[in-house]
Amino acid sequence: MELTGSTPAGPVLAAAYEVIRQPLGEILPRLSATLHGLVPHLAAAELSTHCAHSPFKTHGDSGSPAGRITAADLHPLVASVPAGQPWQGTVQLGGTEYPVLAVASDATARGALLVLVRSADSVIAAADTAVVQAMWDLVTSHFDRLATEAVPGALAQSRASAGERARVIAELTETHATALSGLLGVLRSRGLDDSAARAAAVDLSVTALVELRTERERDQAVAEEPAGQAFARLADSLRPMLRYSPVRLELGAPDTARPLAADVAHAARAVARALLLTVLEQDRLGRIHVGWHLTETELRVTVRDDGPGELTSCALGAHRVGERLDALGGRLDVDAVPGWGTTITATFPLGTPQPMPTDPLGSLGARELEVLTRLARGHRNRVIAQELHISESTVKFHVANILAKLGVASRGEASALFHAVA
Repeated sequence: MELTGSTPAGPVLAAAYEVIRQPLGEILPRLSATLHGLVPHLAAAELSTHCAHSPFKTHGDSGSPAGRITAADLHPLVASVPAGQPWQGTVQLGGTEYPVLAVASDATARGALLVLVRSADSVIAAADTAVVQAMWDLVTSHFDRLATEAVPGALAQSRASAGERARVIAELTETHATALSGLLGVLRSRGLDDSAARAAAVDLSVTALVELRTERERDQAVAEEPAGQAFARLADSLRPMLRYSPVRLELGAPDTARPLAADVAHAARAVARALLLTVLEQDRLGRIHVGWHLTETELRVTVRDDGPGELTSCALGAHRVGERLDALGGRLDVDAVPGWGTTITATFPLGTPQPMPTDPLGSLGARELEVLTRLARGHRNRVIAQELHISESTVKFHVANILAKLGVASRGEASALFHAVA
């Protein structure tokens, strides 16, 4: 549904619901379509912290500015646009000046920005920008809830994608750094003439290296969170839970400032809160200690009490602790000593996860899939050729390509692989 300035409240709420019920990857396109009637625009871009693997996203039709906008283009707006105060003006995006509407939200701890690249530089009515602000606050709150609750399915996808993203960034960084460093070495050579040109080229190369490193730092600032800061946010959410309780809460902050991946920090906070809720259900409690400890390879979240010592791992099932840990490859240990208390430890690995498995048949073209489908049914080349209205030699050509792409040695192995993934 596309909103206009005269749209009544009911349809506005219905449109908002349609936006947030989309899969994460479809929310920005749906939001863009919904707001187009209020603010006609060529492209939409967001820079937010809910998603560790893709905090920066753009959307727009082919030929729109969407493909030329970078995260660096949005960072000045992040710093200058106050939350709750939509800003209209002209900025440079992808090397071109565009009129934009920028809307910032503080519904997440580190904020989120929506930029609509407009098709005209006319003034948008305050009532319309207020609707855009409300929609972005709602969407951002939805993102924050998904991250805070660390929903296992989204968590697993985010974790795997974050690892792949980190790998690509590292490869690009090394490639560009090597090329620029080599260029600097050549330009600094005393065997070259024209010192003025050499000096200018050296200056340009140094600037490019600095910008490359700055871009990586910006990306890390969005995708990572310092361990101490992450624990402080946890502590702020735990204290109200025991404000009127006789149970004393003790907090053990990590003794390191090293950064944590945002999805690990979100999950660790969600698990710690769930464990505390479970522990508080016991009788005869006097003290609970919640602590984080980081090693080179893992984060250990510990909740220790002085209760009856009768808790089991089954008691934690209602809070989906196991699911959250499984999504990140973690584990849960419960050590209960009757009469002395219980220590629950949730361990999160900190290493880069393996990328999500890809479709083994994804490398095949449409015609090759048609041939493989019939091959898996036991059809011979002549029958396949008749069904697809191609020659037998063409079928043989496709079969050879299929075997090579799938890395198998025979038609039988190709058929078995097809049935295994179909």
